[in-house]
Amino acid sequence: MIFQRATRREFTQSAAGVFVALFAILLTTQLIRLLGRAAEGDIAPEAVFALLGFAALNYIPALLSISMFIAILLTLSRCYRDSEMVVWFASGLSLLAWIRPVMVFILPLVVAITGLSLFVSPWALSQSAEYRGNLDTRKDAGQITPGTFQESSSGKQVVFVEGVADDATYVRNVFVSSVQNQRLGVTMAATGYQENAANGDRFMVLEKGRRYEVEPGSPEFRILEYDRYAIRMETKEARGIEKTPRNTPTFDLIKLDLPVYRGELFWRLSMPVSAIVLALLAIPLSFVNPRAGRSANMLLALFTYLLYNNLMTIGQAWIASGRISFATGLVVVHLFMLCLLPLLFYRRIAVLSFMRFIR
Repeated sequence: MIFQRATRREFTQSAAGVFVALFAILLTTQLIRLLGRAAEGDIAPEAVFALLGFAALNYIPALLSISMFIAILLTLSRCYRDSEMVVWFASGLSLLAWIRPVMVFILPLVVAITGLSLFVSPWALSQSAEYRGNLDTRKDAGQITPGTFQESSSGKQVVFVEGVADDATYVRNVFVSSVQNQRLGVTMAATGYQENAANGDRFMVLEKGRRYEVEPGSPEFRILEYDRYAIRMETKEARGIEKTPRNTPTFDLIKLDLPVYRGELFWRLSMPVSAIVLALLAIPLSFVNPRAGRSANMLLALFTYLLYNNLMTIGQAWIASGRISFATGLVVVHLFMLCLLPLLFYRRIAVLSFMRFIR
């Protein structure tokens, strides 16, 4: 028990170190990418850190899974190199006895991965898409260039402002040309500003102005004077803030019986399952022959991880395209990797038994 507690403590320290290193690499690469997009004008500079946080929440389940796998692999490989496994086997314990301490170590992490994969990651992606859409399409009064005609992203309005107030909250002498209900409308106002409605639509609010409406081909026209007039510049849907399989909540995903949504559900459920399988695979894969090279098992473990991840990706793509059913993909992918588990344990136990028999 003392040996197992010390090993679990080493598991935790190794996992923490690996996670911090991978998380730092992730944040650095994401930050560089977002800063590059901000420099190009694709996203607002003030959105960089918020989008960075949402991206980090999305990638944490995968980082936790990799950290567990590497931590178990490094710890048990060190035990082989330092001959601590000799003490373990000399005490009459089999390699299978490592399953219990490994499972005790990964249990809280698997629970965290499950919660993050099923609930936190979709929420982070949804918030990121909404936040990005709001910032990309929001044009504050201070962002409007005075003295130029600007067409809205919907292409239905043309806006002209003469000047911007000193506090950058209002624009002065606004001119808006739009077509509504087959009528050409020209709206003028002394001041104006933009605001977002509760449903996500964007409006241009004009104050103390006049609107002229004319129907093409007709001599009749209409003049309206107003104190406050709101023109819808763009709807929430037009800004691209829409539900996708990746940002759909899990409970809603279960109700949608479409292949593309089933593929996303397969990926979310596969994250905690693959974390458990990888942790168990790390036990036989950690074997190191002190007389041989120290990187052979690492290469095999890397190949195993890449194989598992590619199988999950292929399974998700096939389910999303309707080539296989959700149940078939979920069972076949993970069952194939589970079949490797007894083979690897048998190979390692058989070798150890044969070595003891020779001695």
